[in-house]
Amino acid sequence: MPLFKRKPFSLLEAPKDLDPKEQVFQIRFTKEIFQDYKDYINRLNLYRQRVWTCKISGKSNLTFEEALVSEHHAVAKAQKLPTELMAPVLRMIQYSTLGLYELVNKIYDVLQEDVFEGLELYAKQDGLEASCRILKILESDGTKMYEVGWLHRDKTVINMSVIKAADLIRRRAPVSRNTLKIFIRDATSQNAPWIIHENLAKRYGISIEPPNDMMLGEGLQKKGRKRHEDGPAGDAIKKLKNDEEHAYAPIKYPIDDLLVRPADDLVFSKRPPLSTDFRVPRYSVGDLFMVWDFCLSFGRVLNLSPFSLADLENAICHKESNVLLVEIHGAIFHLLIKDEGDYFTVLQNKKRKLKQVTLVTWTEYLCDFLEMTKMDELSNNIATVRKGYYSLIDTDVKLKILRELVDDAITTYPIREKLSEWADQRQALAATKRESTRKAKEEQNSNMGEVKGGNESVDDQSKGKEEKDTCNISRSKTEGKRNGAQHLETEIEKLSICSSPIGKDRHYNRYWFFRREGRLFVESADSREWGYYSTKEELDALMSSLNIKGIRERALKRQLDKLYIKISNVLEKRSKEITNKLLLEEAVLRRSTRVRAQPRDNPSMAFLKYVNKWKDN
Repeated sequence: MPLFKRKPFSLLEAPKDLDPKEQVFQIRFTKEIFQDYKDYINRLNLYRQRVWTCKISGKSNLTFEEALVSEHHAVAKAQKLPTELMAPVLRMIQYSTLGLYELVNKIYDVLQEDVFEGLELYAKQDGLEASCRILKILESDGTKMYEVGWLHRDKTVINMSVIKAADLIRRRAPVSRNTLKIFIRDATSQNAPWIIHENLAKRYGISIEPPNDMMLGEGLQKKGRKRHEDGPAGDAIKKLKNDEEHAYAPIKYPIDDLLVRPADDLVFSKRPPLSTDFRVPRYSVGDLFMVWDFCLSFGRVLNLSPFSLADLENAICHKESNVLLVEIHGAIFHLLIKDEGDYFTVLQNKKRKLKQVTLVTWTEYLCDFLEMTKMDELSNNIATVRKGYYSLIDTDVKLKILRELVDDAITTYPIREKLSEWADQRQALAATKRESTRKAKEEQNSNMGEVKGGNESVDDQSKGKEEKDTCNISRSKTEGKRNGAQHLETEIEKLSICSSPIGKDRHYNRYWFFRREGRLFVESADSREWGYYSTKEELDALMSSLNIKGIRERALKRQLDKLYIKISNVLEKRSKEITNKLLLEEAVLRRSTRVRAQPRDNPSMAFLKYVNKWKDN
């Protein structure tokens, strides 16, 4: 199992009493099951962070899945250790207190010098080198002799003989140091001292009881025995202390937000709750924004005058056809026909007269488009639209239809041409801004030099007056240039090609601010939930709740600081407008019943009075 920040990590147990019909979420490589999607996403994001370490090979800076693959390869490599070496190597590992690299070097040196039964190597046979296997070690009168079996190419023994130690040829150790390192990590359950797995000990007849007497630097020390400050044991103790100090080293922030410890969040204020009083389903709010932003951004191309987000939302939810929806559909249909693309071809094949889209004929064009999409979810509503019951279609389906229309409209030539024009204008404005900034710096440097040189040739009174006049002139110039820079930034912002979120919080929720809408919107990581903040107090509470120790919330905090004045002004303006409307309505209600006042219009029905002032008649 991979290590989390070099510490053991446990997987979650499967939930109990799961309903067989319940929808759950499972992580592919851990088989963990989650009932809540947010918990699933948070866990998956944690596994994607490069904070995992392969337990066997020691490789770090990996994702969880990469660490699993590394462990799989390491286990396969550890199994390359010859079977005949397993027992002697495990005996050298058991209860050794050497560090990993010292133990690897010791075993490597022993394998390079010593000979074991079953070991395959080379030896001299009739003056020639041949491959052989040690079958038995013979010892008489202090002299070692070896009974070997000479090997064929297929590793079968074809002949046996007894040779001297001098006839053996050791070219290199039978295994590499890296293989030994991986094998030690895979075969042990703990280190300091190293203890091999119990099943391996039983298989190869190795004692699991700690020995009573140990060599210096190996095994366990007796109770009360004096510790050696020098030698391998002392080095191991020092290494252990260094590891402990490293484990408690201070964390360098920022880090991934999900890794910030909960205790660090106690100093932050509670995040304000989101308002979610949308009329459309929350999972369709993204489509609502997409359609609204497209219509306002390309209103001149579509010949469609602006309207508010609330008007579009109310029009979508209205149970009857209304002029705003007809104008939106008609504007996009005209654009698709003008582009002479697939939709234009469909109309020609049907010999449809390309007449003006009106409140009566717009459903015909809509049915043709739904047939062209070949999407069952949308085309299933063709019969309903043809019967004149468009208003009975579900709100989310209406928005999906508009989304498909917008997707097709974006690919048309007029839109692409407009995008190219805006891109060129943005580049020109950016170049102008850079040039003005450069000139401002040059003038500032030259003014400083003039003031310094002129002050040397005047008396104190004229000197003070000159400094004051110079400061006033430079201040007025600076203010003028600052206003010019702000104007350029405003123009560049107006030419923004697409809207993008200003940042994300620790749970990957995206934050959106539209310059035409006086609210700060929040989109969940899976885009299924939306909410918003509508007051300056909520904005302040949000900013004070962000933890800058996390990477995402630090970036979000910086963007909110940068846009704070703009966002807070818009929020306050919207709050004042709502307050004034409420006060005005209360004043009307308090009027004397003797005065017959005209009934006020319902703001939620304002879309019914929409007039397309940019329509090309």
